[in-house]
Amino acid sequence: MPDLPENIQAYLNSGNVWILKTFVVVFCTLIVSYIVKRVIDKLFEKAHETHNLWDDALLGAAYQPARFFIWLVGLSLAAQIAAENSSNELLLLVETIRKVGAVIIIAWFLVRTAKGIEHNLVDPEFTEEPMDETTVRALGKLLRVSVIITASLVALQSLGYSISGVLAFGGVGGLAVGFAAKDLLANFFGGLMIYMDRPFSVGDWVRSPDQEIEGTVEDIGWRLTRIRTFDKRPLYIPNSAFTHIAVENPSRMTNRRIKETIGIRYDDGSKMPAIIEQVTEFLQKHPDIDQDQTLIVNFNAFSSSSLDFFIYTFTKTTNWILFHKIKQDVLLGILSIIEDNDAECAFPTTTVHVPNGIPLEQQS
Repeated sequence: MPDLPENIQAYLNSGNVWILKTFVVVFCTLIVSYIVKRVIDKLFEKAHETHNLWDDALLGAAYQPARFFIWLVGLSLAAQIAAENSSNELLLLVETIRKVGAVIIIAWFLVRTAKGIEHNLVDPEFTEEPMDETTVRALGKLLRVSVIITASLVALQSLGYSISGVLAFGGVGGLAVGFAAKDLLANFFGGLMIYMDRPFSVGDWVRSPDQEIEGTVEDIGWRLTRIRTFDKRPLYIPNSAFTHIAVENPSRMTNRRIKETIGIRYDDGSKMPAIIEQVTEFLQKHPDIDQDQTLIVNFNAFSSSSLDFFIYTFTKTTNWILFHKIKQDVLLGILSIIEDNDAECAFPTTTVHVPNGIPLEQQS
């Protein structure tokens, strides 16, 4: 083997070789990080060509944590080389940072994976039958909280703290926190009941006959549920409130009901049977009326100024806007039937009977 040049030989014998080693480690880390980035980009392109929700979620979650992990290992090795030429205390600090950093990055990857899977499970692009958004979000939140708590305990163990001591302190402190934050816990368990019973989901229109609550559900958190009212105001309701109030969910109705009372004049009483028969036939032939539901058209009452009949039927649609269009068409059709029978809709009138008439003086 040929002898090295004198200047290089002198540098190697000077004891500063660790600087060169540190540079080589950082340079190799840079190259590996670039290679991993290119590989993940290629895999991500291939994953987009499929509709499998798992590969997209895993690769999307690993993109940044993988590069951070490479830099953590590379920089910790470089720091370790530097520490070996200084003090042992710095070497111990490097080991601790490496362990805690690895725990944090793994937890970061798992949290991102859970979030990606949560998104893909409700996305029609990745699954033919998307899961219920409320259930998926609840499971995703529980999984992320579990990962964060576990990672925190492992990180504390890596820092030299006793997990058993932390758990014991948490048990004693939990009692005190429970008494001090009973409302917070009530809201938490109220949110848990919403996720389990699913009386409503995000996007549903809900209202309560017990409280002035009506609007569209935008978010179900662990403490609050956000409802957007129809005048576009956000309404924040503690979850504990839903444990003792009744909640209606019109979004889950199967049909919408048309229930109207219509009056005709007493002078048109003889035409009532024909009007009822024609209105019944009109509703039975209407394409937007559900014939499998109750359909009633009957003479109903002798009112003070009218003879009343009522209609009771259901539309096929539950859409609020379309329902009103159908209801308008039905009412206009009934009005046309009344007019075709030379009858008129009644309105409040007063008749004054004068037994002997009113004499009028004749002017000469």
